[in-house]
Amino acid sequence: MVEKTNAIEHRAPSGGDPSVIGVVGLGLIGGSLARRLVDRGRTVVAWNHRPHPYEQARRDGIICEDSLAGLVAANPDVLVLCNPLKAMPAILAELKPLLDACPNVTLTDVGSVKGMVREQVEAAGLGSRYVGAHPMAGNERSGWSAADPHLYDDALWAITVDADTAYDRFLAVARFVVDAVGDRAIVLDDDTHDRAAALISHMPHAVATALINELVDDPIRNIAAALAAGSWRDMTRVALTDPDRTRAMIEEDAANVETLLRHMATRLNAVADQLHDGDADALTEFFAAGQPFRDYKAAANTRKDISDAAAGQAESAATQPLAIPHDGWQRALLESALRGEHIVAVVDDREMRVSVRSRV
Repeated sequence: MVEKTNAIEHRAPSGGDPSVIGVVGLGLIGGSLARRLVDRGRTVVAWNHRPHPYEQARRDGIICEDSLAGLVAANPDVLVLCNPLKAMPAILAELKPLLDACPNVTLTDVGSVKGMVREQVEAAGLGSRYVGAHPMAGNERSGWSAADPHLYDDALWAITVDADTAYDRFLAVARFVVDAVGDRAIVLDDDTHDRAAALISHMPHAVATALINELVDDPIRNIAAALAAGSWRDMTRVALTDPDRTRAMIEEDAANVETLLRHMATRLNAVADQLHDGDADALTEFFAAGQPFRDYKAAANTRKDISDAAAGQAESAATQPLAIPHDGWQRALLESALRGEHIVAVVDDREMRVSVRSRV
């Protein structure tokens, strides 16, 4: 049983913005998140499976607890699981009796695969308080020493819900992302998230790894490495990630990644055949097919070239209200994401403001 007398006295700021956040795991993602939240005036209570980050973390204003019981006793508004997915079942099992004494704590996470996490959360008996989340933020580094609050600058979070998600739990996580972290969000179901994450992250990690494997297997690798410049650097940056971490991430989304790799292999084999056959028309079609994405990126780069003040004014003018219905709110939010809209503000319990940011 958690002793509530140790709970931090707090009230959410106006509009329900969570003020006390619990963080499990102070690696690159969790440590960067904790530092950002402190910088933005929130109280952060953290636990890490090893205490080595605690000395510096405490100097940074993070309250570090020696146990999960101590973290839960702080009664955070939102508890964010930033631990490796392989550790999730054990951590959830330990959290279950602790959270039973703190019914107001909403549980979320930062995992790159959502379906698996929801299954684990439900198996632990915590599904009713869980809302999935995945910040599209990170780099090839790892650990507390790489933690940087700027990792979350203008980051997009995918928030994942299902038919049984309580709206007030979703709202707590939406306010955490938009108000406390200061980022943007889209709302998806688990399957849509995992398919999209495989397309833009997990499959590209495998392709980047295949590229560096191709290099190291080639007898002219030293010459090729000397000639490598910007395009090689950009295409292989993620292959510099800890290979065990990359393998685990891809295996956790295996079915989606397998499908996409087979599609990619089919595309590449077709191009090889076109080159062999000298099929100029087919090659022209191959290189032109992605033009909508080039146009989308060109427009995004144009926005980046505008001054910060002008960009802020332009975005403010471009936002529009999104009313959230009581019935079918999950579908309404998914349809907003499908239109390329990102949630940039939570106005009140049933209204958000969105901006078109990813329409290809």
